[in-house]
Amino acid sequence: MTASVALLTVFVLAVFVGFEVISKVSSTLHTPLMSGANAIHGIILIGAIIVAGRAESTGVLVAALLAVVLATLNLVGGFVVTDRMLEMFRGRGPGAGR
Repeated sequence: MTASVALLTVFVLAVFVGFEVISKVSSTLHTPLMSGANAIHGIILIGAIIVAGRAESTGVLVAALLAVVLATLNLVGGFVVTDRMLEMFRGRGPGAGR
């Protein structure tokens, strides 16, 4: 029981710290921050896949597969947002583009 309370406490503190850190970032730094977050989400996705592959109970498998789905959505969404933000810095003339 105390281990669960400790893990929940760490999770809640991480949410508060993460919110405070992200809310203080200026708009010019969001693209580099998203790139770093995408790398972290890639690591989380790999960890979730490993846990899903080694799951021995149905509950762990369901939680791991949910983690895989959510990490994948977060990773893809991060790349979409980064691409849209970088699109703002590209020129609109005939020579501009990819």
